[in-house]
Amino acid sequence: MSDSTDLTPGAGSAPSEIPERSHARLPETRFSRALDHFILRVGRIASWLWLLLMAVILLNVVLRYSFGEGRIELEELQWHIYALGFLMALSLGVVTDDHIRVDLLHERFSLRQQAWIELYGGLLLMLPFLALILIYAIPFVLHSFAAGEVSQAPGGLPYRWLIKAALPVGFTFLTLAVLARLTRATAALFGHPKPLPRATAEAAN
Repeated sequence: MSDSTDLTPGAGSAPSEIPERSHARLPETRFSRALDHFILRVGRIASWLWLLLMAVILLNVVLRYSFGEGRIELEELQWHIYALGFLMALSLGVVTDDHIRVDLLHERFSLRQQAWIELYGGLLLMLPFLALILIYAIPFVLHSFAAGEVSQAPGGLPYRWLIKAALPVGFTFLTLAVLARLTRATAALFGHPKPLPRATAEAAN
């Protein structure tokens, strides 16, 4: 079979709400569309964390330089919020295809070649890595919870297990995003799962 620049059917369903940079997009499946839209909704909610982070930083700066009162709990809260926002953004980057890749090469490949890269990269690199993270992260959180771990700093935040729990949560979302991406790759290469028809968004622009 020869390479194709577009492996998706051209039926007239509504275009996906999921933004992607590439002019040639992998076809969606029912599984990928449901998961991607769920992750997008979670990502929109998590985006408010950055506004909260700015507010905490501003409050800490005002207290420190205007009132001479540094608060260790605010400093810890800053990196807690940053860590949570970063971990939640990982899956969003996969869904929107905004993660780091060698675009100089990737954009030159046909859509079929890109699909093979997605398939092998997901199966051989991403999924084993994610499995390893989750295998060690869950006992990591459970041990912290059982020990009632708190900050070692005087006046620091309690419930250290809460921020540690962001690790398996964030990587679980990332695993779901990768699985959704893999179904899109297999749909492009083998026609399974069945690709969903979509309208060509580029023609409307």
